[in-house]
Amino acid sequence: MDAREAALRQAYDHAVRWLASLPDRRVPARADVDEVVRALGPDLPDGPGSPADVVDLMATACEPGLTAFPGGRFYGFVVGGTEPAALAADWLVSAWDQNCVMRTVSPAYTAAEEIAGAWLLDLLGLPGGSSVGFTTGATMANFTCLAAGRDAVLRDAGWDVARDGLHGGPAVRVVAGESRHMAVDLALRYLGLGRPELVRADDQGRVEAEALRDALRAGGRRPTIVVLQAGDVHSGAFDPFAETVRAARETDAWVHVDGAFGLWAAASPRYAHLTAGCADADSWATDAHKTLNVPYDCGLAIVRDPSAVRAAMGERGDYLLQHEHGDPIDKVPELSRRGRAFTVWAALRSLGRSGVADLVERLCRHAAAFATGIAGVDGATVLNDVVFTQVCAAFGGDDRTDRVLARLLDDGTAWISGSTWHGRRVMRISVSNWSTTDDDVRRTLDAIRRAAGAAA
Repeated sequence: MDAREAALRQAYDHAVRWLASLPDRRVPARADVDEVVRALGPDLPDGPGSPADVVDLMATACEPGLTAFPGGRFYGFVVGGTEPAALAADWLVSAWDQNCVMRTVSPAYTAAEEIAGAWLLDLLGLPGGSSVGFTTGATMANFTCLAAGRDAVLRDAGWDVARDGLHGGPAVRVVAGESRHMAVDLALRYLGLGRPELVRADDQGRVEAEALRDALRAGGRRPTIVVLQAGDVHSGAFDPFAETVRAARETDAWVHVDGAFGLWAAASPRYAHLTAGCADADSWATDAHKTLNVPYDCGLAIVRDPSAVRAAMGERGDYLLQHEHGDPIDKVPELSRRGRAFTVWAALRSLGRSGVADLVERLCRHAAAFATGIAGVDGATVLNDVVFTQVCAAFGGDDRTDRVLARLLDDGTAWISGSTWHGRRVMRISVSNWSTTDDDVRRTLDAIRRAAGAAA
């Protein structure tokens, strides 16, 4: 056995033990940063060591400092586990070590990307032929789509941002709902567009269509991007796409949908109605490492007009072996080109159409069980008016809610994060893991009841 094989076998053994521990282990990490630093050893050795020994040390030292994100009882963020075929594919991706930028250099990756992209458009009910790029996550997916939109609306106004930059050109107006996700603001900041102009949303975070129409009319016809949302981070609510897209079209605005987890509702016959009208937008961002449960990290940047994203993202170089039919390099920022399409292809091929729908519906069923269970706790109030995969609840006043959250963390059965919504402290449950079971939900609800009773 050579050194590489020995290291891989060591990694495999530790990985299998880690995964086997998830159903029963405490969810929060047992060790803090300083303890892990001491276990890893802060001093760089003078000479080389055995790769297998290095892997063993890393796994042994880090294991107490790991949070059980992939387990069935982590609900702190929209963080899924890893679907088995996608996890195995990710191991191959690391071993293959492909530079996935051009079809000529890595035809295998381009093939997987094209097939997975077509499958995604079909599952999500989006226009065939749209560009599908694979990014580091929803933030960079939003960045990619909004870059395409920024350049397109400026091009329509007679300004070439690729040639002349932003300085001296027409100002781009970005309009978004009050409850948009912070990833939108971050992407706009990266793009030099600043904070969006906000329009009124209802108490669940849904943009009010008439408020959007009034704001757009007041602004006149100028380069404009409208950002809508599929899945509010607190309530899980969806904007009324048919009405809001129609309002945006009245002023020729580019319409972008941030659907980090909610866009996957379209893959379920039971929940697809939540995305009605969404396919009429110009671009969409979502994550595969959320609802689809491929390994971190993997976002999806989808743009109706491939030429628009190619104009914003494409690169040219004399040494690049670029193809007349386009390359992965044309769809996303350079920093986002690891072989993510391989893992998405594997997950979709393993689950199939019905498996993806079942996955979405199972997550929603678990969220509904949480909402029902928490509603029966003395003093608790569920704040969602419709439950998708998010549940927001309060336990009376802010102090009691925070005590419940603190006791849950100490208990360790589950990880549930707190947040502030409409000025009120809340418990926010995100159900996103394919491996969550009915028993995980039951055990977590029991822990919530214990915490609420102790915090009364």
